[in-house]
Amino acid sequence: MSINLYKLYLSSNKAYYKKLKNILGFIPGNVKLYQMAFRHKSVAKVIKDGVKNSNERLEFLGDAVLGSVVAELLFKLYPYKDEGFLTEMRSKIVSRANLNQLSRKLGLDQLIQYDSRMISYANKQGSLYGDAFEALIGAVYLDKGYTFTRDFLLTRIIKPHVDIHVLENTETNFKSRLIEWCQQEGKEVAFVQVDNPEGESLKLFTIEVLVSGVVCGLGRDFNKKSAEKIAAERACELLKIIEPA
Repeated sequence: MSINLYKLYLSSNKAYYKKLKNILGFIPGNVKLYQMAFRHKSVAKVIKDGVKNSNERLEFLGDAVLGSVVAELLFKLYPYKDEGFLTEMRSKIVSRANLNQLSRKLGLDQLIQYDSRMISYANKQGSLYGDAFEALIGAVYLDKGYTFTRDFLLTRIIKPHVDIHVLENTETNFKSRLIEWCQQEGKEVAFVQVDNPEGESLKLFTIEVLVSGVVCGLGRDFNKKSAEKIAAERACELLKIIEPA
């Protein structure tokens, strides 16, 4: 009997393997990676030096892998477009709203473990699904390697679920929308760079967006403008300027 048949029919985790296969289209090698990918910090335990066995580290890795795959795709798809256009298109594809939507389409919401009390916190709930999606990509990368992950993203997710040409004509300038809304509501808005947690790369930008002095969104990226866009998008969701996908 092959190892895959064992996992599906005899393993103590057979139900979980079957659910993952139905959603992802393949049988995982290291199932613990996928279990971690769907474990939010609200239900995770501290394993060492204050670090929890949550999906945050996998989310960080998955974000980088996803960005690389999307960048390569766009580079080949638009051979005569400049860097600014390519950057904007990548931002649209990997936006929190789009990743939330992809997560639900794939059925990842069936697998995510989190404290149910989070339901009442819109800013936390708004990024839950997109974060798990990125963590999943990190898990696939560690389990199967870059080539497999790239093919999985292109054939299983982007081709059937992402209409790039529709996104090309979609306005996703969340920072401008937030600033415009604040002007209409007579509120002050500020984007503030804050220190990263100890031990994290100094090259990683962490941006908080404050509306009338209240933190309404947080974004993190190795590009400052991208971090601001992420923070603005999450603020727009929290303030109901846009509806979470």
